[in-house]
Amino acid sequence: MGAGGGGARDGFSAEERAAMREHAAELRKEERRNARELKAAEKAAEAERDVLEKIAEMPDEDRVLAERLHRIVKDVAPSLEPRTWYGMPAYAKDGKVLCFFQAADKFKARYATLGFNDVASLDDGEMWPTAFALVGLTPETEARITDLVTRAAG
Repeated sequence: MGAGGGGARDGFSAEERAAMREHAAELRKEERRNARELKAAEKAAEAERDVLEKIAEMPDEDRVLAERLHRIVKDVAPSLEPRTWYGMPAYAKDGKVLCFFQAADKFKARYATLGFNDVASLDDGEMWPTAFALVGLTPETEARITDLVTRAAG
C-alpha cells in the first residue's frame, strides 16, 4: 500500500497517482516549451510562473511557508532554476532538482517538507539529513534554511 494508506491494487495512493499525473503533465509542458524554441529567459520565466501558480493553489498554512521559502531560495541562490516537480515547487541546478517544498496537504501529512536531492552539496561525513519537517518559520528557522540552501547550491 502507498503512503497514506488506501492504495489501489497498484500499491499507490490516490495522492501518489495524482503526483505522477502532475509529473507527466510537467514533462509534456516542458516538451512544448522546447518545441517553441523559447529563449532561456522566457523558459525560466514560464517555469517560475508555474511554481508561483502551484504555491498560490496551496492551503494558507502551506502557501505561507512556500512563498517564504521561494523568496529565500531566490535571494540566496539566484542561479537555481524554479520549476515544478511532481506538482511541487522545486529548484534545479543544471537541470536536476536540488531542493523542493512538499506541502503538508500534498500527501495529507502533518507537516510540510523541505527536501534535498543528491545534487545538493550537503555531505557531512557518513550520514546527513536530506529532508526537514517544516511547520513554521521563525528567524532562526529562516537562517537555517538560508544556510542549507546556500550550502546545497554550492
